[in-house]
Amino acid sequence: MRPIQAMRQVFIGGIGITKWGYYEDIRCYDIGSDAILEALEDSGLQWKNVQAAFCGSVYQDTGSGHQAIKEVGLTGIPIVNVENACSSAASAFRLAYQSVAAEIYDVVLVLGMEKMPRGPIPSTAFRDWELKLGFNLQPGNYALLTQKYMEKTGASVEDFSYVSVKNRKNGSLNPNARFQKPVSIKEVLESRLIAEPLRLLHCSPLADGAVAFILCSKEWLKNSHKKVSVEASVLTSAVYGDEYPPGDIIKSLKYPANRNLAQVSAMQAYEISGLGPEDVDVAQVYDAVAPGELWDIEEMGLCKEGDAPKLLKEGVFDLDGQLPVNTDGGLMARGHPLGASAGAQIYELVLQLRGHAGPRQVRNAKVGLAHAMGAGPNSAVTIVKT
Repeated sequence: MRPIQAMRQVFIGGIGITKWGYYEDIRCYDIGSDAILEALEDSGLQWKNVQAAFCGSVYQDTGSGHQAIKEVGLTGIPIVNVENACSSAASAFRLAYQSVAAEIYDVVLVLGMEKMPRGPIPSTAFRDWELKLGFNLQPGNYALLTQKYMEKTGASVEDFSYVSVKNRKNGSLNPNARFQKPVSIKEVLESRLIAEPLRLLHCSPLADGAVAFILCSKEWLKNSHKKVSVEASVLTSAVYGDEYPPGDIIKSLKYPANRNLAQVSAMQAYEISGLGPEDVDVAQVYDAVAPGELWDIEEMGLCKEGDAPKLLKEGVFDLDGQLPVNTDGGLMARGHPLGASAGAQIYELVLQLRGHAGPRQVRNAKVGLAHAMGAGPNSAVTIVKT
């Protein structure tokens, strides 16, 4: 089925974020409200202008979005809470985008927030028999996928270790990242083994954090920033027989016979936006583990199958490269608060397109792509443009 093009152009009028980290004595609602207030201030709008809210989180209590908004003001607007694993914020963003595009509302709030449980992620996205087989052990799942990617492409452990080096370097330039210290290739390769072949510095750290957006129609843009429009906001889920990443790589914008949900979401986003991989100036891709960045780049069609390790070493994905990737440090350095992570990707793209990213600014960035995967499984792709 061909996706339906939005009727009205949607803009990101305001953005807000908190520093990623662990907040022992602060409630999730409080960091969520902080992000909302920052997004409002950035937008130049007032809370009374907001007509609806969509709030993404995973491990928070019932009505978590209501609790965060209560700290700002209860005005009777519809508040919708969205749980969609690591794509929760992107899923909330999509609902807000559709509401403005369809002219249901003119000004809508998006909130993604999370306070993560300590220790291994307690995922409930599996059946009982799957849990008993160990499907819930995420490092083990990603280790198997990594081994398959290595076998398929010839990539080595050292190859994908450079993802950790690059992203930690980018994170050192991001004041909101949980980890702001660069690491060497030696430190990555000598960090303790987690699940063969993944080591500690190949795995993204968990974190607490919140991010917020004000989406609006053109008439409600009040600030003096560059206009950043949402060109596509896509969410797909798997079908029987799909291969949860990595899978076959995009060969064209046509639907291949064998495809996974990440590829389908990318192709839909390109089709809706009228843009292609060659138009993307900066990308935020899903790097829950270091090698995941490489197969995600390939699945988004941003390079050919198996080329990502070589291009990484050549500096193509560096801040001053041809296609900068995970410019804020990605999940590897910024951290991974599940309900907020996908929103942080979009936040970074807005900064880049506005020219406000400081020492990590990409030159002449006009089109940005963000991709997040979530248990279910689901896949969210957002394309923004200035």
